[in-house]
Amino acid sequence: MLSLNDVTVSFGNWTLLDSISFNISETDKIGLTGKNGAGKTTIMKLICGLQHPTSGRIDLPAHYKVGYLPQIMEHHRGRTVLDETMTAFDALLDARREQDSISRELETRTDYESDAYSALITRFNELDDYLRLSQSEPAEAQARRTLKGLGFKDDELGRLTDTFSQGWNMRIELAKILLRKPDILLLDEPTNHLDIESIEWLEDYLKGLKGGLMLVSHDRKFLDNVTNRTVEVMLGHVYDYKVPYSKYVELRAERLAQQTAAYQNQQKMIEKTEDFINRFRYKPTKSNQVQSRIKALEKLERLEIDETDNATLKVKFPPAPRSGDVAFKAVNLTAGYPQKVVFRGADIEIKRGEKVALIGRNGEGKTTFMRILTGELDPIDGEAKVGHNVAIGYYAQNQEDVLDKNETVFSTLDRVATGDIRSRLRDLLAQFLFRGEDIDKRVNVLSGGERARLAMATLMLKSYNLLALDEPTNHMDIKSKDILKQALKAYDGTLIVVSHDRDFLDGLVDKFYEFEDGRVKEHLETIAQFLQKRKLESISEIDRFPVKPGMTAQAVASGTKGSAPSTKGSAPSTKGSAPSTKGVMPDQIGHPSRMSYEEMRQKSKEEKRVKNRIAALEKDIEALEAQMKDLEHKMTLTTEKDEILELTRSYLECKRELDFKEAEWGELID
Repeated sequence: MLSLNDVTVSFGNWTLLDSISFNISETDKIGLTGKNGAGKTTIMKLICGLQHPTSGRIDLPAHYKVGYLPQIMEHHRGRTVLDETMTAFDALLDARREQDSISRELETRTDYESDAYSALITRFNELDDYLRLSQSEPAEAQARRTLKGLGFKDDELGRLTDTFSQGWNMRIELAKILLRKPDILLLDEPTNHLDIESIEWLEDYLKGLKGGLMLVSHDRKFLDNVTNRTVEVMLGHVYDYKVPYSKYVELRAERLAQQTAAYQNQQKMIEKTEDFINRFRYKPTKSNQVQSRIKALEKLERLEIDETDNATLKVKFPPAPRSGDVAFKAVNLTAGYPQKVVFRGADIEIKRGEKVALIGRNGEGKTTFMRILTGELDPIDGEAKVGHNVAIGYYAQNQEDVLDKNETVFSTLDRVATGDIRSRLRDLLAQFLFRGEDIDKRVNVLSGGERARLAMATLMLKSYNLLALDEPTNHMDIKSKDILKQALKAYDGTLIVVSHDRDFLDGLVDKFYEFEDGRVKEHLETIAQFLQKRKLESISEIDRFPVKPGMTAQAVASGTKGSAPSTKGSAPSTKGSAPSTKGVMPDQIGHPSRMSYEEMRQKSKEEKRVKNRIAALEKDIEALEAQMKDLEHKMTLTTEKDEILELTRSYLECKRELDFKEAEWGELID
């Protein structure tokens, strides 16, 4: 068990964390919640040793492995995606190399009764136990499966990490951490650079995770699906709830209501008691009662209400100057880069005052479109034009790449502000929760949420009539997201927003463009209407089961990829009539599904063969493991050198065969 004991973190006269204490067991999956800047990231850095407390201590068991994914990180370059991910197995590969070296040495040595030979046997068995416990399948198979779950495609695993964005490099770092299988996993906003499909994969992975977990996330659904405990950080203190996030919100409200009621009742009682004392203090017949009540008040344990942080964002966008009727128009637009076309043939028209969302999986072209909109990138083909008198305010997805890390909070705004707004910069920063000494902080020490607020504040320096926001809610706490949403709903200009957050988009936008498989499709409806029409629960279903031409309503509703209705439990009627040929092409009459049936039969046959082979391999692996265990037991009982040599050789042969079978098994199940 890991524990924090009376931990305090101070910076000069300012205390960030004040004598906090709590434990983390191997079964805990903790959602660490609180406002941006409350100290959540600091707690994670304390646990993994990147920061030290001013006082108090952090107790970790010996050989305890901690895996930490920070919000912002440095990425390694010069390796392919797969090679970089495989570095997660460096310790295992070193152990494998050492075991192979010992194996070769045992085959040549003859000093069977020496201490050195005995030490080699012991070390070989230790390494074998370690490798068995650490690796149930080949390392490369694990790496490939994890990378695919996080959204990488097969043909991308051989590309250099340098060619990927920061978000994709974050996925590589996440894959490495997951593959190391730490005793406790610390994830600081892991969903910020993931599309919904990858978030679902990560949810499933974390649900089955063995070991402790602490994560910071501003995604309600993700917290509810993964965590079983919520630790709130507020004004230097922590409040521990043994429930997921949504239930914590309810319990917290109940706790504060009960505290308030109890405090108010006690204050009324104190007021009445003091009134009695003051009225009868000098009346001899009441002196005993007065003294009794004075003593009762002195002994009374005064109730207090937990201090709460009620500071909130105050976002109100300046009025938008009038632009032309069409804010942006693209005709037959093809976009991408020299090495890759991202989408082609897109027709997009956004009129003045419309609020539009761009949705789709990562890498489908949403940010590429934003770069064309802002003039950072030229189209490969087609036409893209910004409307008359359109002034674009752009919020980039990766603010750490845009903001100057050497600037302070105040100088970041002061450097670009012009006109009368310069005299009101401090008031503007206060609206975004930068007060007092906060405005003198350098950008490089700000949390992800603080950088997001600072970047949003820069959009207030000028009256834009088109806001282009690329993942604006990344790093924002839940309350701030709700406030931003209301401000955008009240904004009278044109809005284009990229987001994977359905709660944020629902009720905000009135149409959206879906980026998928190199195409862009317009939907003239709200997100809620779109999901209701398709009978889907979330945008993640769109990612998993994109609608194809000819797909039936039943198939869409059930989330299957086939388009033919089920015939289970019924047979086609032939009595008195010929089979219907309505909607069937002439060359299909008589055998409209022969090819698909043959393909399905072959696929079923292949799946059955693979399934049988996997079962056979599992049986062989189990037998080999039992045989090796028996050989290990025999080696501990005998002292005859010839017998030890023979047992060792048999053991090594079994191990080599086991390795081959495990490798084949890993490839088949991948």
